[in-house]
Amino acid sequence: MDDYILEMRHITKTFPGVTALQDVSLAVRRGEIHAICGENGAGKSTLMKVLSGVHPTGSYDGEIVFDGTPVHFRGIRDSEAHGIVIIHQELALVPYLSIAENIFLGNERRGRSGLIDWNRANADAGELLASVGLHENPVTPIIQLGVGKQQLVEIAKALAKRVRLLILDEPTAALNDVDSAHLLDLLRRLRDQGITCIMISHKLNEITAIADSITVIRDGRTVERLDVGAGEVTQDRIIRGMVGRDLDSFYPDRVSEPGEEVLRIENWTVRHPTQDRLVVDGATLTVRAGEVVGIAGLMGAGRTELAMSVFGRSYGRDVTGRLLLRGREIRARTVAEAIRNGIAYATEDRKRYGLNLIDDIRRNISAAALGKLARLGWVDDNEENRVAEASRRDMSIRAPSVRAVVGTLSGGNQQKVVLSKWLFADPDVLILDEPTRGIDVGAKYEIYTIVNRLVAAGKAVIMISSELPELLGMCDRIYTLSAGRITGEMPAGEATQEKLMQLMAKDKDLVR
Repeated sequence: MDDYILEMRHITKTFPGVTALQDVSLAVRRGEIHAICGENGAGKSTLMKVLSGVHPTGSYDGEIVFDGTPVHFRGIRDSEAHGIVIIHQELALVPYLSIAENIFLGNERRGRSGLIDWNRANADAGELLASVGLHENPVTPIIQLGVGKQQLVEIAKALAKRVRLLILDEPTAALNDVDSAHLLDLLRRLRDQGITCIMISHKLNEITAIADSITVIRDGRTVERLDVGAGEVTQDRIIRGMVGRDLDSFYPDRVSEPGEEVLRIENWTVRHPTQDRLVVDGATLTVRAGEVVGIAGLMGAGRTELAMSVFGRSYGRDVTGRLLLRGREIRARTVAEAIRNGIAYATEDRKRYGLNLIDDIRRNISAAALGKLARLGWVDDNEENRVAEASRRDMSIRAPSVRAVVGTLSGGNQQKVVLSKWLFADPDVLILDEPTRGIDVGAKYEIYTIVNRLVAAGKAVIMISSELPELLGMCDRIYTLSAGRITGEMPAGEATQEKLMQLMAKDKDLVR
């Protein structure tokens, strides 16, 4: 008989007007890495919130059995007391506290007097950091760490709570390839130590490489369980379960017919906002009508800094260089000025910079171009509703109405709202920064189709992505960036991942 540490039986969870989970069952064997796959909005995160007590007993139907005993969690403290710890995609660390303070927040190391024993806390934190392969001083503030190291601090924090079942929601979504590989190796070591892991991820190559078993969820229902050890489990097989159909290609076909040059960024140089160093160093690139131009670079290469500085100098200081739109030099010293000149930027951090999460779909879509809806100085509500409904239909945004709060939507649908906003603004140039980060494969295909529609209509698109296959599959030309300087340019048809990596890692001083 299989030794299951966790069984979730016939879980049903409803919200007003929406059934998020319908009769979902999940079984996880002791000491395995179990993956949960599904499209955005399929119910994966909701199921884990039920398990961890975020949605407490009584707010759902069904039963949770942990280590052979039915359990009833009224909150996160209850689940953690049983050794179940969840690490959300948005890391729950306090940036201005130290590593040790974060690890033991709410679980403080106290001395006999009842006060915190800082020597013990820092020593214990050091041991936990060593166990996850992070060699940082425990008194280092979290704000000084990159995302990859912060992820390791979260795992050390879980180990401090004597974790038995570790849940990771999109743990590598914001990590580069090196940090992702390090994290996956750590999960294997934890498995070898007897810690069971549940991993939610849209990166199917990572799932097939690390998971022992997989549960596929579609539209709030359990579709199937796949045992990786019992037979060959391919990415295509998982996709078929997730979306209910085969995707013949990861990238939709597009006939490339670039036209005139739309935007030229010439000798663009940007200094760090607080440090005396260049983050973009004399970059020059062009994009034509009907063309997708990619920008590839390692973490810290300056890709986002380049995009944000072009978009109304929303990053950096002492920005110099020229922007030419169809041969005419333009000024884009503010975001409003950039938008007026036909430049739009879809940020990599849609939740922080791209959307107003507490407002509805309708107002998010109209936010960048309210002037188009103004009548005698007032926004025409009827026209705003009409525009939003048209976008919801054309972009296949899954929501009960345009009055739905954007923060309640899945990541893929939020990204469609971001694109809808910029499509309504009708820019000449659209800069897409990590447009499919944290989005499932089915929603990615829909985003790619939207990009193809844009370039077919004569728009110019610049795409920044950490996923080289995405750039190779979607772009006409690709620039590489290293330490803020352009190190190469090549047609996508001549590019390979190996060639791009060589240029991305190239010493910028050799390019002068």
